[in-house]
Amino acid sequence: MSKQPVMQIEFELSPTLEPVYSNFAIITHTPSEVMMDLARTMPNTPKAKIVARVILTPMNAKLLLKALAENLSKYEAQYGEITIPTGLADQLFQPPSN
Repeated sequence: MSKQPVMQIEFELSPTLEPVYSNFAIITHTPSEVMMDLARTMPNTPKAKIVARVILTPMNAKLLLKALAENLSKYEAQYGEITIPTGLADQLFQPPSN
């Protein structure tokens, strides 16, 4: 059985692409898609502004999860463990209340 050659992908970054900062995420899904709304919120402000929406297939979302885990592991190996205050994830990543 022969191995398929690995395809090299060249990435193009548009000079007009503006980076955005996000400190909040809302993740939802359907049977065929995983949607991440990335938002920015400020202390003592009841509103969060959505700055980007990313839609992935479930398989690509799982690959992203794996890539994030690998990269965070490398980060922690270099800079030390990332500590999360108790309850912070529950506060930041809970579904919005109606």
